[in-house]
Amino acid sequence: MNTKNQNVPIQNSKITLEIKREDLIHPMVSGNKFRKLKYNLLQAKAENQHTLLTFGGAFSNHIAAVAASGKEQGLKTIGVIRGEELEADFSQNPTLRFAHQCGMQLEFVSREQYHKRIDLDFIQRLAEKHGSFYHIPEGGTNELAVLGCQEILQNHDLGFDFICCSVGTGGTIAGLINSSATHQKIIGFPALNGDFLKEEIRKFAANDRWELIQDYTFGGYGKVSNELIFFINRFLVETGIPLDPIYTGKMVFGVMDLIQKGYFPKDSRILMIHTGGLQGIEGMNMKLRKLNLPLLIKDV
Repeated sequence: MNTKNQNVPIQNSKITLEIKREDLIHPMVSGNKFRKLKYNLLQAKAENQHTLLTFGGAFSNHIAAVAASGKEQGLKTIGVIRGEELEADFSQNPTLRFAHQCGMQLEFVSREQYHKRIDLDFIQRLAEKHGSFYHIPEGGTNELAVLGCQEILQNHDLGFDFICCSVGTGGTIAGLINSSATHQKIIGFPALNGDFLKEEIRKFAANDRWELIQDYTFGGYGKVSNELIFFINRFLVETGIPLDPIYTGKMVFGVMDLIQKGYFPKDSRILMIHTGGLQGIEGMNMKLRKLNLPLLIKDV
């Protein structure tokens, strides 16, 4: 797997900052999605299941990853998509178009129906409609996903004092918590507002050497600002590292801001986890064009 740690220069600081390029792990199934799906795909095959069914929104990294993984593994995939209004022109949506091209069957449901995605009765009705399938929850987080995310940290990462990552459904940070050394602290930067994440993480986390910093959501899930866009574009120009605007971009912004504010002790060694999600840039630029806002650049 082509993943590496890359140094991130910081001006006027005695702190060491590196980023783990999990976005390079696979050409189509990048970052934490690759990790989350690894053992779920093995379990699906062990159960002799030939179909994967999962849930996601219009620009979901998870939907794209499941579709690509299914195509690669020779498995049928079904994506239950939030928002029945998307069905009419889903081919204009880059994420859903990609999933469809990978062979994923898209089923669009109302937001009211989508809220039932964890109800056993709703899952059973889907099974009656589509036949037997291996169910992967929204965002991919379950015990097997956490097991996969525990493999993100390697022996050469033991020298770091702080491990920082973005947080969506909580599976990735739980894996990092479980595999971290006793001298390391895990810091999560949620991409969405709400205190419910702590309870979700505690379901899987094996220790309490972690915290969430909720000051860098930029208003909530999928929301950005000109400041964040300029930061991501400047970071790409200066480092050659692309960041997605939903997850990793907000985390890196937060880490850099906290460094400037003196949050981290002198001589700290910090490792940021790049969880991928770059496919979402095109979808975000669609939104930004409609709002007549600056666009994210893809390369330099």
